[in-house]
Amino acid sequence: MFALLRRSTRCLAVVVTTAVLATPVFALETVKFMAPGSVGGGYDQTARVLGKALIEAKAAKSATFENKGGAGGTLGLAQFANSTKGDPDALLVVGAIMVAGIEQNKPQITLKDVTPIARLFTEYNVIAVRKESEFKTLEDLLKAFKDKPTSISWGGGSKGSIDHIGIAELAAKMGIPVNKVNYVAFAGGGEVVAQALGGQIKVITGGYAELGQYIRSDQFRVLAIGAPERVAGIDAPTLKESGYDVIIGNWRGVYGAANLTPEQRKEVTDAVLAAANSKVWKDNIETNKWSANILTGDEFGKFVDEEHVRLHAMLVEVGLVAK
Repeated sequence: MFALLRRSTRCLAVVVTTAVLATPVFALETVKFMAPGSVGGGYDQTARVLGKALIEAKAAKSATFENKGGAGGTLGLAQFANSTKGDPDALLVVGAIMVAGIEQNKPQITLKDVTPIARLFTEYNVIAVRKESEFKTLEDLLKAFKDKPTSISWGGGSKGSIDHIGIAELAAKMGIPVNKVNYVAFAGGGEVVAQALGGQIKVITGGYAELGQYIRSDQFRVLAIGAPERVAGIDAPTLKESGYDVIIGNWRGVYGAANLTPEQRKEVTDAVLAAANSKVWKDNIETNKWSANILTGDEFGKFVDEEHVRLHAMLVEVGLVAK
């Protein structure tokens, strides 16, 4: 009888062990994303794709999303920093636009108040017009811009965003005074798209991911891309090959909450890296024409510090901040 009991106990142990091994061990529970921009915008897209990727990679059980735009993303940053201290399940989507927003607005809370996790990709801006536009090529557009700068309305992200800086830099390369650039800033991608499709804005600039569906359906015609070299799948010349040494691109990544322990920070970083290796993430890298360039931890933090220096200099150059 005792032998039978021992055998039964061993069998039960095997069943329990197998059940434990079959249950996924999640690094994160419900990931709470802060996307510091409007629904459908670049921050929001990044958050939602990363959320799906974390779940597919079994690095998180689920994900929720909150949007809070304004001041180049610094309002969302402040809310995130104040409400998530020590929470390893909280992630903030960041990018070059937020760095520029910090340089312009000088908020009390900056990226120094949260924890760098990973840079994920760079997205290069396209310059596009609606299909009915009189501008068939970049040369057509820039000739009109040079002849009468204020006649060309450029639509894009917030004042001082990468969109704005890029067009101002292009104007400077052409010898056009910054105060002659008719740049119309929008808080959300949906509004600027509607204005451009309606003809109220002559040119739209932004990341391919936000404009891709309109480009693929031939509602927008891409005249150029601000990448260092041509991007596969986008039938347009670079600004550089057209004679203008200008690169317009916005990197994106994620920060974690303040006061994470080293162990928590590693768990969050490992979860994000697992997500970046998932099929859903790789599929979106291809679809959105994102250029993957992962950088993690303190190296990412150092990169962001360097971006503050670079973008401050550019904002000074185009007259958006004082020296």
